Amino acid sequence: MSEKQVGDIEASRLAAGQGEDGGIAAHEKRDSIVPSEGVPEDLKEELEQTHVDVYAPFPIDENAKEEGNILTIRALFVGCVLGALVNASNVYLGLKTGWTFTANMLGALGGFAIIKLISLTRIPWIGGYFGPMENNIVQTAATAAGGLGTIFVSAVPALYQMNLLSKNPSDDYWKLIAFTAVSAYFGFCFAVPLRKFFIIHIARELNLVYPTASATALTIRSMHLSTGGMESAKKRIKGLSIAFIFAFILRVVSQYAIGILWDWHVFWWIYTWGGTGAIALVNWGWYLEWTPAFIGSGMLVGLNAAYSFLAGSIIAWGIIGPTLVAYDAAFCAPASENYPDMWTCNGLRLADPKNAPSPRYWMIWPGVLLMMAVSFAELAVNYKIIGRAFGAATTLAAKSLNDTLEKRGKSNSFLAKLAAKPISADTMEDPSPKEDQVPTWMWGLGCVGVVILTCVVLGLQFQFPVGYSILSLVLGLFFALLAIQCTGATDITPITTVSKASQLIMGGVTKGQGTSIGQAQLYNLMAGAVSAGAASQSSDLVNDFKVGFLLRTPPRVQWYAQGVGSFVSIWLAPSIFVLFTKAYPCIIDLELSDTCEFLAPSVSAWRAVAVAMTDPTFPIPTSSGIFAIVISVVGVMVVIARHWLNNNGHQKAAKFMPNMMVLGLGFLLPQTQYSTAMSIGATIAFVWLKKWPIAFEIYCFSIAAGLIAGEGIGGVINALFQVVNISGNTLGTNVGCPDHAC
Repeated sequence: MSEKQVGDIEASRLAAGQGEDGGIAAHEKRDSIVPSEGVPEDLKEELEQTHVDVYAPFPIDENAKEEGNILTIRALFVGCVLGALVNASNVYLGLKTGWTFTANMLGALGGFAIIKLISLTRIPWIGGYFGPMENNIVQTAATAAGGLGTIFVSAVPALYQMNLLSKNPSDDYWKLIAFTAVSAYFGFCFAVPLRKFFIIHIARELNLVYPTASATALTIRSMHLSTGGMESAKKRIKGLSIAFIFAFILRVVSQYAIGILWDWHVFWWIYTWGGTGAIALVNWGWYLEWTPAFIGSGMLVGLNAAYSFLAGSIIAWGIIGPTLVAYDAAFCAPASENYPDMWTCNGLRLADPKNAPSPRYWMIWPGVLLMMAVSFAELAVNYKIIGRAFGAATTLAAKSLNDTLEKRGKSNSFLAKLAAKPISADTMEDPSPKEDQVPTWMWGLGCVGVVILTCVVLGLQFQFPVGYSILSLVLGLFFALLAIQCTGATDITPITTVSKASQLIMGGVTKGQGTSIGQAQLYNLMAGAVSAGAASQSSDLVNDFKVGFLLRTPPRVQWYAQGVGSFVSIWLAPSIFVLFTKAYPCIIDLELSDTCEFLAPSVSAWRAVAVAMTDPTFPIPTSSGIFAIVISVVGVMVVIARHWLNNNGHQKAAKFMPNMMVLGLGFLLPQTQYSTAMSIGATIAFVWLKKWPIAFEIYCFSIAAGLIAGEGIGGVINALFQVVNISGNTLGTNVGCPDHAC
């Protein structure tokens, strides 16, 4: 097997194993250079056989040319453009289903395709040798530029739905820019010390593989290997390009015949042909949507997550919802004057939500509580590992303070004793020379500046007390540590845990302070947004540092690229959000939520927690609250059972345990076509891997990335068409749609 083929297999299998267990696997110290748990068995065997150590930099390719300046204009420009595509896609996808994706693989593959081509020219600043470290800079800039979409598909829309900001987001544009900036650079500055801690000091001991980062580094390495790398890269890029173009064209063109090219309302067709009973399935939102993005998503997340999502949809919108309506525990509303049998069950603007809820409102509370309970349970069952991580962090902090005191001729016995504790038997020295590392004064001054700016921005723009701002930042840093550790171990960044925990804490702090309900809700959502932004951005950037660590890219140069990419995201994410809210006002107007194509489940979750923590009437239907507690207990038991199976030699059985976090998402999203599409994609990938494994390893993840990005950009174009009145709503046909409306 050639080194290039090994790289292909390693990268694809690492990607295939992302987050499969949904939790942090317990482990003991070991001599092996590969992870003992949390990674598929076939991948472990492959890494053992080829002696690839994912905890140390890759061996230097003796045949590769030496790279000079890698922080080039071409790398930054291409990376930011690719990141912009992902940023726009994430706002589109996140507002539809709450799912977002990083720009790692698209940045790596797209950057290679574009710069490898232009590097053959002799044009200044464009031509010249293109190596793996510069490819890493492209990917780093892309990841940073593609970030921050999380807060614009969750907290920010919730603020508008609750009338806590201006009626029109464009009026708050500069306010959103300022908030996005402090969110971006808070994570940006703190990512530097977290890199050394999580990648250099404790990665091996805590089994922090960083699956996406390792897969990205292996992909870049295999493409740049002198023997056969270009051939492999061409195949991947071809698959990505065709998938992107297909998804883009389909998304744009289908709006003009949406009931034929995009949505297949099979049960509506049966109803119109005389099968009157099929109207029940129409009313509960069961139809097929040929969405490339979510078929591609299913190809990435695998069978467990996709089928768990589908199970959540079936339980919520196939069993519980109809039962609630049948027993008058929830109520739907007429949806058509032409068809009296048609009803809508998605309303959120209700006269008496506690006693006469819609099924969608009723489902919010079990979904949110289940996701929160499962998130905290995942942390609880891994308390030993988390405790070890924080113990190591305490030792490092004590060592730094003790060294500073000793340089000044002073001493402290407590700090000296604490600093003397060994961090880890597996720790290593930073392979980057001191001149290639980010100086402490750079990131230290940056942190101080960001803290001050955050207090100023939140205080002036959102009337946030300084004490609350500092509390939000402290929570953000604390939860960033948890998020990075979870990302490294499982490839799952627990944004739900981070944001909801911050909301709960802020809700407790504001109780009894004489704060109005509206102001308390504003504080609640903003605190969660600060923590979520810090956790998301720092996790993404530490992932980038992991790629650079494996490829021997100087972290200082990477940090500069991250700064440039973050600057782009500051302007892009708010702009895309404003565009979508202008094209689709229903995103921020609950009066229009019944028929909105962007149901934004993450927004519902954020809004629900804010209301529950601040509204003195506690507007939760009694039956919904009881069921929420019951299903949350079940979810916690599933987490404990999976953890036990993983740690007692039953990993295969653990794979069949449902992902309760994703199952809970199905409760929040009454549009069942997305879980169906993801299940189709996951099934395609599963069959493809079994029948044609070599083709799967080359093409699957490239095609999936192309499908996701293509539809996302097509969705942005559709929003532009909507604003200028040339969209399918104006010029298209609704043939095949229920009551001629899709």
